[in-house]
Amino acid sequence: MLSRLTPLVLCRRTHLCSSFYGYSKLLGASNSTTLDRFRGISTAQADHHKAKYGGRFMVSMLPGDGIGPEMMGHVKEIFRLGGVPVDFEEVYLDSTVQHIDNVEEAIISIKRNGVAIKGNIETRANNPQFRSRNVILRLELGLYVNVLHCKSQSGIKTRHNNIDIVLIRQNTEGEYSCLEHESVPGVVESMKIVTRKKSEEIARYAFDYAVKHNRKKVTAVHKANIMKLADGLFLNTCIDIAKEYPQIELDNMIIDNCSMQLVSNPHQFDVLLLPNLYGNILNNIACGLVGGPGITSGQNYGKEYAVFETGSRNTGKGIAGKNIANPVAMLNASVDLLHHLGLEKYAKIIGDAVDKTVNIDKIHTPDLGGTANTSDVVENVIQIVKDKTSASYSQAT
Repeated sequence: MLSRLTPLVLCRRTHLCSSFYGYSKLLGASNSTTLDRFRGISTAQADHHKAKYGGRFMVSMLPGDGIGPEMMGHVKEIFRLGGVPVDFEEVYLDSTVQHIDNVEEAIISIKRNGVAIKGNIETRANNPQFRSRNVILRLELGLYVNVLHCKSQSGIKTRHNNIDIVLIRQNTEGEYSCLEHESVPGVVESMKIVTRKKSEEIARYAFDYAVKHNRKKVTAVHKANIMKLADGLFLNTCIDIAKEYPQIELDNMIIDNCSMQLVSNPHQFDVLLLPNLYGNILNNIACGLVGGPGITSGQNYGKEYAVFETGSRNTGKGIAGKNIANPVAMLNASVDLLHHLGLEKYAKIIGDAVDKTVNIDKIHTPDLGGTANTSDVVENVIQIVKDKTSASYSQAT
């Protein structure tokens, strides 16, 4: 069974047709049907990191479930009023969509444009045939790294102050390889795939990040005392890669202890280097330390594509349409997107507007203990953006 399934996960598909072959097998689709549908798409399109037409960037937008669509609406409005040279190609993909055409459309769009902003897409737990759309996107786009920068906000009261932690998570293997089966009735086997190649990739990314951003220490998180082969491979690979970066201290910590240490003494951490599942858990804990799911953005990178989203991947279905959701995390994701596109002027204007709204004007939604609604936050950000944009225009003329 393992020899039949592992090539799908262990091999990096670079040719578009090969990629869709692996993808269609993951979804249980017909290989010939999928290839025929996309045979006319050149591999050159998959090499475009950032699509730009007439001086404007084209970005794929996946609103997702819950509060995602309304948050995307606010992003579009702020970009429009701020004169940001970005157009959005919207692809509607959420938990209600079962046909693979919609997933394929999203993948094609992101490969064409090179970059996307997305809301979270809920995965239904009651249907074993329904594959996580989030996982499929990460696998097919090769988004092997997830970056979460959790930093305390001066205007938000939390238990711990002055937190500044970066979590770097392996995004495409481990427990989320989507390889599980029922061997006999009542017995399920779920495969955790760990490879040296992908462990090296994520470890090197973490150390490169630490060097570039003047970080001093990387902590590799694992459970190698129990999973001696799988997590042992990850940890030993991190130790080997660390030798190439003598200026960066390497520490390691068992996941259960790290979870406790993160909530009790978070200031000891600088960069956390995490396998997939542990990263998912600690990402949410870290978001909680600095204000909850409505604050922190998440960045996903591969060798060719980038996808930006909220850090905690919370759909917020229970508050959708009530105008009380915190838009800050998605707005921060849009700022990350602008940095990635090299639109630094617009990133600074919008980023500063969000920062002022949260930390100086202290316009907070109920999740932060405030009384403002979503519109109050967005309108304040828009006013600051308009003022900054007008001032910049006046200086230029």
